[in-house]
Amino acid sequence: MTADSDSDDLRAGARAGYTLPVFACAGAIAALGQLQGQRATDTVTVDLINPVQEVEIPVEQVAPLPDDSVLAVTRSDPGDNLDLTRGTPIWTVVRWAEAGQTEAIALEGGAGIGRQQQTGAAAIYAYAQRLIVENLRPLLGTGEKIQVTVILPQGKALAERTSNAAFGVVEGLSLLGTSGIAQPLSAPGQLAAFQAELRQKAQTYDTLVFCIGENGLDLSLQLGIAADRRLKTANWLGPLLVEAGLQGIREILLFGYHGKLMKLAGGIFHTHHHVADGRQEILAAHCAAQGLATERVQAVLASPTAEAALSALRQLDCSEGTRWVDLVYGAIAQKIDHRTAAYIHKQAAVRVTIGSILFDRDRQIIIKSDQGDQILSKIC
Repeated sequence: MTADSDSDDLRAGARAGYTLPVFACAGAIAALGQLQGQRATDTVTVDLINPVQEVEIPVEQVAPLPDDSVLAVTRSDPGDNLDLTRGTPIWTVVRWAEAGQTEAIALEGGAGIGRQQQTGAAAIYAYAQRLIVENLRPLLGTGEKIQVTVILPQGKALAERTSNAAFGVVEGLSLLGTSGIAQPLSAPGQLAAFQAELRQKAQTYDTLVFCIGENGLDLSLQLGIAADRRLKTANWLGPLLVEAGLQGIREILLFGYHGKLMKLAGGIFHTHHHVADGRQEILAAHCAAQGLATERVQAVLASPTAEAALSALRQLDCSEGTRWVDLVYGAIAQKIDHRTAAYIHKQAAVRVTIGSILFDRDRQIIIKSDQGDQILSKIC
């Protein structure tokens, strides 16, 4: 059976849905239509761009507001995903631009859209921006300019149940993602889907980049890594590493949030916290091995999160002029490489070169292992 037929079988059993940016875009299209004097419809057509596909998205309500703007309401449908945004309403408000606006389409985040803690900018990332602009620009008449505001009425409450704050996003949810399709990643066919995608990529590449989540996927593009060289693994790192070895992959770059990837240094190859955790223990052990004072090691072990422990090490380096972050995380990255390569060899009897890159909640790279740096230089 081919990889393509495996994927077709999976899609038949588990329904894919759409990511939040798609519903925000659909609302913008509907609201713009009414702003231009068109009749409201129950659905609108959205060009997903990635993948190259047009889809029909339901629109629940469209209404003019007293300030001469138009509000459209859509509702999130992520398919057969265990997604906390399922059924949440997305409000999109479109109004004519104010005098002085230079761009044809100004995109803003309203209530419930997260803010990047460092800059205060709305957490509306590249794919969402491109999706909305490229779908709306052809609909504008000569000289027309608009403001588009996306609102998630339940966004702030839902964000409290996510790890957004760990990535420096506060007060709401992100419009994050690189694709319009929300694959059923939490459904029973998740691993089979990832394995099918891996087999397909192995026909083209002998070096792949494994990204655990959307932040890694997005950041890897900014580093110049080709989109189709990346594989989203979610928490299925173990079986996907073995599958990569069996498919003849020679090099793998592990690219992810340090609180996830450091688990591999402890021999944990399914990274969901319900299966196993041990982040602070792994971090504390490497601190001790590098010679950090006992009371400092105990503070790392007692840290509520890996991010808090990293922050404490950075503060120590800043106040005392030391290099504990480089030393400790350098050791962790090397252990990830060695332990992962050994895991693949033991399970699949093949040798694969492993490199790793770890980033923090602000999507800033903490460390590249020696092999990680070499692989990155080769593929970028």
